[in-house]
Amino acid sequence: MVTFLIAIVLLVLGYLVYSKIIERVLVVDPKRVTPAVAHPDGVDYVPMKPWRIYLIQFLNIAGVGPICGAIMGAQFGTASFLWIVFGSIFAGAVHDFIAGFISIRRDGASLPEIHGAYLGNGVKQFMRIFTVLLMILVGAVFVNTPAVLLNQNFTPDWNVFLWVGIIFAYYLVATLLPIDKLIGKIYPIFGFLLLGMALAIVVAFIVYRPALPEVWQGLQNQHPDAAHNPIFPMMFISIACGAISGFHATQSPLMARCMTNEKQARPVFYGAMITEGVVALIWAAAATVFYHDPMLQQLTVNPETGATLGGNAMVGVIANAWFPKVIAVICVLGVISAAVTSGDTALRSARLIVADFLHYEQKPVKNRLFVALPIFAVTAGVLVYSLIDAKGFDVIWRYFAWSNQVLATVTLWTLTVYLCYKHKPYIITLLPAMFMTMVTGCFLFVAEKEGLGSFIPRWLGYTIGAAITFALTLLFYVWKRRRGGKEASDEE
Repeated sequence: MVTFLIAIVLLVLGYLVYSKIIERVLVVDPKRVTPAVAHPDGVDYVPMKPWRIYLIQFLNIAGVGPICGAIMGAQFGTASFLWIVFGSIFAGAVHDFIAGFISIRRDGASLPEIHGAYLGNGVKQFMRIFTVLLMILVGAVFVNTPAVLLNQNFTPDWNVFLWVGIIFAYYLVATLLPIDKLIGKIYPIFGFLLLGMALAIVVAFIVYRPALPEVWQGLQNQHPDAAHNPIFPMMFISIACGAISGFHATQSPLMARCMTNEKQARPVFYGAMITEGVVALIWAAAATVFYHDPMLQQLTVNPETGATLGGNAMVGVIANAWFPKVIAVICVLGVISAAVTSGDTALRSARLIVADFLHYEQKPVKNRLFVALPIFAVTAGVLVYSLIDAKGFDVIWRYFAWSNQVLATVTLWTLTVYLCYKHKPYIITLLPAMFMTMVTGCFLFVAEKEGLGSFIPRWLGYTIGAAITFALTLLFYVWKRRRGGKEASDEE
């Protein structure tokens, strides 16, 4: 319990201290006119109250990531605590804050436009396609997850595609409506629900007094299949949204278009990520108890297959073991709402990215529908595959998880170039960029199921990952020496 409490304190201190350092680096100007004030359009550029923006941002970026991802990461042991804490403070929250701040300064620009402004037009075109594909994967995953949970827990006699149709129809409506009509009104409620779930786990800690592991007991790999799942890089891919996630930076422009003062950026972007880190830490701690306590381990194994249960299933195990039936049901509903509210904003982000690329006005509803329908058609195809193929969901989840971290890596390099242009201490994003490059690079060559780890020695996979990291870092310093002192041609 001591490690858990220290970790919570560190996350809070990260917000109180380090976020203010980042704010000073960015030179936030409370007098500068924001995009929402400059040209509100009643659809996407809509001024909203700061507390509402914060809760929407928190729910948008959270989804099931800080729950299911943290639970899967907890299989590795207490090393997961360290990644959640230090990843959130020095990587994830910085990533979200600076990306969101740049979007405010660039008139609410979507993420690929920000990539292009600092990494070049070729990168912008590639990242437009890459980011839209990631949003489609997110949309598919976050239709599949709530549909399956609803079907299994509440309507086992239904065909799962009935829930898929209902959720998909809701996504289309939420994507087309002005942001303040549905998302702005009900998502703060879901945000409170997600926080309430985490608080319920803390109450369970107090009531049941489980023996939470301590870091000084060792950071060894405790994964049930540790031989094939090394902590680095597997844990850092599994715990994405609870530490750093590229998906977050796709959501930040949504809220950047609703802020009325640049001072709101720190609590909304950095603060929401730290809140997510706290939620992830709580669920990781709970899962660690169940995975590694001899008295509870039997609950974490599928009795039919003998396989260790993953994120979605473990939510039900933890809730049913520690809470009365009513609270357990609320926990499951909370996970469902978290998934739904990230899925629809992912597809909304895809619509905005495509609209920005086409320079297509989004105020008329027919224009929004024209852009959204092809995106939803592709998402539907991916979704059907995830449901009819026995391994379809696992395949999509792996592609989503890796692509998500690649996007975070590209964004960190973009932020590093931005800070370099501004003659700011770019080391605050360079170090996380190098680390995440190593993570995503090694994953391709070390992971056995998802990458080439079954075909090449592990030491060679790490060597290739290190070489990729070194090459990109060298390329950055070569660029800095040649062009680092010049301003970007399309600087805000």
